[in-house]
Amino acid sequence: KEEIVPSNVEKLTYLLAPMISFVPALLTFAVVPFGKDNNFFGRDVALVLSDLNVGVLFVFAVTSLGIYGIVLAGWSSGSKYSMMGAVRSSAQMISYEVGYGLSIIGVIIIANTLSLSELVTIQTGPLWGTFSFLPNWFIFSQPLGFLIFLTCSIAETNRAPFDMPEAESELVAGYHTEYSSMKFSMFFIAEYANMIAVSAVGTTLFLGGWDGPFLDSLPMLSVVYFVIKVFLFMFFYIWLRATFPRFRYDQLMAFGWKVLFPLALLNTLITAFVVIL
Repeated sequence: KEEIVPSNVEKLTYLLAPMISFVPALLTFAVVPFGKDNNFFGRDVALVLSDLNVGVLFVFAVTSLGIYGIVLAGWSSGSKYSMMGAVRSSAQMISYEVGYGLSIIGVIIIANTLSLSELVTIQTGPLWGTFSFLPNWFIFSQPLGFLIFLTCSIAETNRAPFDMPEAESELVAGYHTEYSSMKFSMFFIAEYANMIAVSAVGTTLFLGGWDGPFLDSLPMLSVVYFVIKVFLFMFFYIWLRATFPRFRYDQLMAFGWKVLFPLALLNTLITAFVVIL
């Protein structure tokens, strides 16, 4: 497409906004372990870029930064439609970030660690050490937390039915109305990169990460298991987009604060109570 820059934009911010949306999604992958430690040419190699002992906290911080790109894009475009999409997006992010965080706290309470690599290791073996037919993944011990995490993840990535910031029927194209060419494409790349990043985090927290059978004899299978689980998340996102209509804006806000937030808080309290007992 032709590169078109409207005359009334704040040019520097307008040009930087797509990149600001994209970079946080890439940073998230830095702490996600995508396979079991392997031995290559006599050296043990960890399949994670940076094994931080505060990996979960890092994910929280980085995923919250993506909203700045959207808000700056809306503000700098000089369009009422773009600005409205940006304001909606920031309100949605604030509303669902609370439930998103609380849904993960239950996992942290059980595991007693913030390291994503340690979280995967804890999920290996049978459920609670006794049920050999089920893996010890947190989706079984935290089913409510998983559902809340999944719902908030969809809202955080602005996917249907929570795609209020770019509601075509109301806001033309939302925050990227005034963008064209590669800058326009960058917002879509950022959206799908965020989806993959959130899917990778969800896989690590609730689906055992790279855990699966036959890893003792074929450790590289761990990468295959991880990719399959991430693709299951992605399939669910795309299936939702094709199935459900968009929420009304007031319904979206009410659902975040009146349904997901109390449920996430209840899940955290019950988990803490059970662990203390």
